This record gives sequence, structure tokens and C-alpha cells, in this order.
Amino acid sequence: MTGSDDAIQQDQAPLSTADPTLTLAKRKLAGSAHCLNCGTELKGPFCYYCGQPDRNFMRFFPVLLRDLMEDLLDLDARFMRTLKPLLFKPGRLTYDYMNGRRFRYTTPMRLYIFSSITFFLLATLLSSDIISVHGADQQAGSDTAIQTITDDDQEQLKKLGEVLRKLPLDTQTQTEIAQVITEEDSNEPLLNKSDFTVNDKPWDHETNPVDIPWLPDRLNNLINDEIEESPTKAKLLDENPGLIVDKVFDILPATMFILLPFVALLFKFWYLFAKRYYVEHLIFSLHNHAFIFASLILLLLLSGAGDLLNTYGHTAIATAADWLQAAVWIWIPVYLLVSLRVVYQQNWFLTVGKFLLIGISYTTLLLLVTAGVAITSFVLL
Repeated sequence: MTGSDDAIQQDQAPLSTADPTLTLAKRKLAGSAHCLNCGTELKGPFCYYCGQPDRNFMRFFPVLLRDLMEDLLDLDARFMRTLKPLLFKPGRLTYDYMNGRRFRYTTPMRLYIFSSITFFLLATLLSSDIISVHGADQQAGSDTAIQTITDDDQEQLKKLGEVLRKLPLDTQTQTEIAQVITEEDSNEPLLNKSDFTVNDKPWDHETNPVDIPWLPDRLNNLINDEIEESPTKAKLLDENPGLIVDKVFDILPATMFILLPFVALLFKFWYLFAKRYYVEHLIFSLHNHAFIFASLILLLLLSGAGDLLNTYGHTAIATAADWLQAAVWIWIPVYLLVSLRVVYQQNWFLTVGKFLLIGISYTTLLLLVTAGVAITSFVLL
């Protein structure tokens, strides 16, 4: 047996303590002579072979929780160093990353995930609060609360309207038939199955369904099922608009993440002769999206703060918050334009032209994705 093996066995020997139940093996403590993961002799606080830190995990829970958050979100000194160039130095993060200065900043993917999760959580909370307050106001005012009209009530109103129409005109005036008919019409469903036509004939699930030849039967059946359920879903949305908002926020984060590779392809296309690898365009997209999410977070906070300040009569500070919002909205396109110039190093004429073309391409892609998210959210109701 070699001397190093003897040293490892000695390190693994338990410490001598008065109470054996409190004994910890030396290998569980910090300050080991060898890496506890691969056995390499340590020359410092980190193993130079596998990278594992020589750190004891038997610590107080708050310290352990802090380390866990650092591992998940990278909320350490690097995160704070990343915020300033992310918000105020367009293209600096991407430029440094491509030139090898990476360890000083939070990684692009982690930065994007943290900023997007924070934004969507905040947006969801604020939208839920708005919908809840609106609902509470309706419940509070019992005189103005909207009462649900059942199918039987609608049928009775129709019959009453037919009877009243047959009465003499003077009698109709006395019975205020116009008001009755108005109430009847206002309770008509927002969407009827008869509103859908196939081959210039009213849609019917059995006799005249949607049948697209190049689609599989499963998708055709799904389309017909959605048409069948659309009046019910429209009624649900009319009663509670928050349903579609919840579904959109369920789908949108994952959709935006999936969209990133396609955005990188846009940059690859418009900078085809810039001699850049695809991954460089992807890193640039991650950084710019992280900046957009951070800006939107700031806008949401400023908007909420402005409403709160106006409520308590601090109009001067609320006005300053409004001006700051306007400044952020102006800074977003300026930042994106300057970031193109910094990263791709082309003259301003080409940069502005490509900025406009990329903006049009991205907006078109975003509109298509938004429409897809809205349709998918309606389907999943």
C-alpha cells in the first residue's frame, strides 16, 4: 500500500469526540488533503482536476439555502457585475463573451432564464390582481352586478318578445317592448355554431364537418371538436376573461424559449457574410432578450409604483415615474441598435438598415407566435 493510500485512509478515519453519536467522518469536513470526488491532491480550495470545491455541506440551513440559490441562479458577485453592462452598455456582454472574458459575468443562458422567469411571474401576479379587483368591484356593487341568464330564461324572453310584437302599437309602448327586446338581444350568445360555414353551408359535426384532405383524420376531428365547443368557451371567456390570460402565461414562457433559435437564425441570415458562427448569434439573442425582459420588469414596477403613488396623492413622484417609463421605452430600441453596431462592427449605414430589416422580420415572427399562442390557449380552455 502506498503512502498516499495511507493518507487517504487516515483522512477517512472518524474524529475522536466525547459523544460518538456526534462524530463526523473527516471526509465530510472542509480542509481535506485530497478531493473527495476524484481523490486528486488538493492545492487550494478547488480541485484542479474535476473542479469540485473543498466545502463542507454540513452547515446551518440558511447558509446552505444561500449556496443553493447561488447554484441555481448564480446570484453572486458575477450577477451584480453583469447588471450594469446588461442595462447600460449595449453589446458589451456579448463582445466580452466572444473575446474570452466570460467568467466575470453570469452565463447567457442563466441570465435569460432568470430574467424571463422573473418577468412572467411578475406579469402573472399583476394581471391576476387586476382581474381580481375588477371581479371584487362587481361583487361589491350588488345593484350593478351582472346576473347570469340561463337557457330557460332566454327561451322565455324570446316567447315574450313574440307575444309582445303581436300587440297593438299603443300597448307595445305601454309594456316597453323595446327594452324587453334589447335585453333579449343582449343575452344572445357571442358565438354560434351557425356562424361557421363549410362550402357555403352551415357547419354541422355530422352532415357538414370540416374535412381538409391533406390533414390526417385526427386533426380534422380536433378542428370539428373545437368548433363544437367554441360557443361554450366564448361564454366562459365572456364571464371570466382571466381564463385566457392564465393560459397565455402558461404557454408563453416556453414558447419564447423555443423562439430563441429562430431569432438567432434571423441574425445569421442578415449577417450571412459577417463570418460569425451560429452560436455567436444565439449568445447575442440571449443577451438582448435578457435586456428586454429586464426592461419590461422595470416598466411593470414603475407602472405599479405610479398607480400606487397616484392613489396616495403623490402626483409629483408619480409623474417622475411616468417620465422614467418613457425614457425606458426610448432606451430599448436605442440599446438594440447600438448593440448591433458594437457586436458586428459594421458602419452605421449598414447597421441601421439591418436593424430595420431584423425588426420587421422579428415583429412578423412574434405576431405569428402570438397568434399561435392565443389559438392554443383557446384550444386548451
